Amino acid sequence: HVQLVESGGDSVQAGGSLTLSCTASESTYRSICMAWFRQVPGSQRETVATVDSNGVTKVAGSVKGRFTLSQGNAKYTLHLQMNALKPEDTAMYYCALARPPCRPTRLDDYGYWGQGTQVTVS
Repeated sequence: HVQLVESGGDSVQAGGSLTLSCTASESTYRSICMAWFRQVPGSQRETVATVDSNGVTKVAGSVKGRFTLSQGNAKYTLHLQMNALKPEDTAMYYCALARPPCRPTRLDDYGYWGQGTQVTVS
């Protein structure tokens, strides 16, 4: 069973920066998708940034130019660098992993989820 551990959530002032990290405990699959989603109470979970099975990363239009997704040196590790944070970035951020074949922006493809890490921007 794959476990995802997230870290880095915090409370910051607008304009500040945070780095979220996610590490998957294991995966027997070579070509997986991983992503960060976020959700605020009463709203649907939305895609923030994804990396597909070829290692191609994408970020949502709402965070483009401010957020950067990268893969860590350790296997199945993701880092989400968030700069110029805005109050509307306030949400619970979730890391997720999808087995192949996977469509990186399809929430339903992700079978493994972390517990979430809270980001609050004031």
